Amino acid sequence: MQAQYPSRCLHVLNRQPWPSPKVNASKLILHHASSSSRKQKRLPVSYYRGGTSRALIFHLKDLPLNRADWSSIFLNALGSPDPYSRQLDGLGGGISSLSKICIVGPSTHRDADVDYTFAAIGIKHADVDYSSNCGNMTSAIGPFAVDAGFVEVEREIRGVKTVRIHNTNTGKLIRSTFPVVDGEAEVYGGFSIDGVAGTAARIELAFLNPAGSKTGKLLPTGKVTDVIEGIRVTCIDAGNPCVFVQAEDVKVDGTILPDAIDAHPTLLSKLESIRCKASVGMGISEDEASTPGSIPKIAMVSKLKSHVLLSGEIMDGKSIDVVIRALSVGQPHRAVPVTVGLAVAAATNLEGSVVHNNVAKQRVDQDGLTIGHSSGKIMVGAEFDGDGNLRNATVFRTARRLMAGTVYYK
Repeated sequence: MQAQYPSRCLHVLNRQPWPSPKVNASKLILHHASSSSRKQKRLPVSYYRGGTSRALIFHLKDLPLNRADWSSIFLNALGSPDPYSRQLDGLGGGISSLSKICIVGPSTHRDADVDYTFAAIGIKHADVDYSSNCGNMTSAIGPFAVDAGFVEVEREIRGVKTVRIHNTNTGKLIRSTFPVVDGEAEVYGGFSIDGVAGTAARIELAFLNPAGSKTGKLLPTGKVTDVIEGIRVTCIDAGNPCVFVQAEDVKVDGTILPDAIDAHPTLLSKLESIRCKASVGMGISEDEASTPGSIPKIAMVSKLKSHVLLSGEIMDGKSIDVVIRALSVGQPHRAVPVTVGLAVAAATNLEGSVVHNNVAKQRVDQDGLTIGHSSGKIMVGAEFDGDGNLRNATVFRTARRLMAGTVYYK
């Protein structure tokens, strides 16, 4: 059963009666301020970009012991809920990939260096969702662990560090390997990822045994394909639970861009309906109404072809193996969630799956699967055992510390 987290508490100011003409206005203002005003609350925090996402990262020790008290802090710090979907009164960015929280603390797992908990924060609504991991922000956790002193790195030595991460959302382990310099995570480098301008140090993320992250099974329904609302789908759990549909089956071109998905009169509601029904079938929720916002992810799949990207550049169809258009928390993702990439890699090995039927027979790179998304492409390396089970999945990302200091919230 999905854990329930309380909605943000709303504070209502004490209302004062409107003054009579004889009342001194300045005295009234001072009286009102002294009776109802208070200082903002504050906590230490770091702000990191991880892959194509950004998040506030809190140290576990700085948060209240009662986790029910976390929700109001996270929501207010990011500026949610916001009916305008802009999060102007907080540090969120108005889209799902910029409305995220990470919590890092000492590891409770014998084979890990740190525990990492992820929370997806609603934008319009007061939702704090702990049901899934964020693969992109996982790329920032190793560097944060070094920068914050969770793991020791010798100063004045350039080298490579591996941090073992225990993701509490899924119970899975991830190895993060990246360069370090002078006791900190290196940020300078020549590696680039589509969707992020510039270059940075390369971070290798190895997701160990990612299958069954939430349901305990690679195929939670017991089938390679199911039919939901007349649409053939593949429900798979690797990295995060995901639902894959053929783009043509929902009557859109698989290379559709995010703004066009948003503008489509029926597409988002159709995909959300399929996602909620799949959640029940996968055993994630008891009914459609209780489906978590962040899982299962849903993505449209299509065969490779040349097409226009968000940047206006042309993606050469011969440079990718498959085309994916993913949604995250009800919004079109402008790249692809890393955990969706892991699920795509797993599904390519399942003959007859929606993904398998769209993947090029001859791979662009024999070391992995090259996935085309709205901002470019990403390669996911996958290692299978002799029975076709996914043992490990590897992706390469970049991350950078943007700020460390104090966040203020009400």
